[in-house]
Amino acid sequence: MTYTEAIKSGFRLVNSRWQLIVIQTVMMLFNCIGFFIMVGIPLGIAFIIFGLDLTGLSDMKDVLSLFKNPAELISKYFGLILIIIACFLLYVLMVTTVGLYVFSGSVGIIGRSVREPSFPFSMRGFFAEARRLFMPMMWYSVLIGLIFLVITFALGLFGGGIAAIVSAARGQDSTLALFLGIFFSLLLVLTGLSLILGTLAVTVYGIAILFFGGEGSLKSFTAAFRFLWSRQQAFWLYVILLAGYIFLSFFIMLIVYPFNLLPIIGTLISFPFQIMSYIAQGYLGLIILAVVFNYYYETELKPAVPEAQPLVPDPDITDATGSTSPEDISGSQAHEQEPVPPQTDETAQN
Repeated sequence: MTYTEAIKSGFRLVNSRWQLIVIQTVMMLFNCIGFFIMVGIPLGIAFIIFGLDLTGLSDMKDVLSLFKNPAELISKYFGLILIIIACFLLYVLMVTTVGLYVFSGSVGIIGRSVREPSFPFSMRGFFAEARRLFMPMMWYSVLIGLIFLVITFALGLFGGGIAAIVSAARGQDSTLALFLGIFFSLLLVLTGLSLILGTLAVTVYGIAILFFGGEGSLKSFTAAFRFLWSRQQAFWLYVILLAGYIFLSFFIMLIVYPFNLLPIIGTLISFPFQIMSYIAQGYLGLIILAVVFNYYYETELKPAVPEAQPLVPDPDITDATGSTSPEDISGSQAHEQEPVPPQTDETAQN
């Protein structure tokens, strides 16, 4: 399967399941309303209860002056800080749960549509797939989070070692220190970029294996690593998709950002564009999932069409003459031939 065919199939699948984009938009609006209810309203009530007056903070210098003595600020508004932290953590938990539930349903619908192209979209099927995949996706997300923490820690150790080497070289020769600093910095960037891209690719293909294979989190991740190791063109397909996603997201940001520079009306104008940019990014994310799922299914799971085999006659089936072998056929032909009578002397004289 070529890259062009995989990308076209991904666009067709997502366009035929456009309800998934609507569900993501509804989830975004729900998160905005939830932030206002769970964080904004308790924060306003806390300001009223504790009598916090922010009318004098008209300048940025006044805001920064509050953080000169953080111990006094915490002791004075300790209850307010606890309320804000508790509401924010509760909001993050709710948003994470709802987002993972919607993502699980989207993965289920895309996977079933790849495996069964005639599968129709329905909200009942969406919620059924979301319930079925929610716990596996949650454990898979925890595993991926731990892996990224390990990668971050390893890169931090590598960066600290580079800084120590460059500092030691600076005491010997400034030119050598400059060369080592540039060399190891480029090496750190390339190593970090390779690890991050590789982990992201394994993560996305692992989601496909988690759906199609029904394996656990660790087995899905290792199976995705083996698949990408044996089929490196699948990795480059994901790199192309991710590059397109970043480029289009950056282009959308360039369109929306100038409106934010306007004082008051800019915020009102940019709000619809912000919603449209979120919808576009969600659409591109679904396309990446659809392309990866379809490519993995076509190259790894789809059964090959059996080749046409030559027909072999069954020895138990006889022909019209009742023969079962060439020897029988020749024998029957010899039997059917009429015998020639022997010549006598009279016939020879005639």
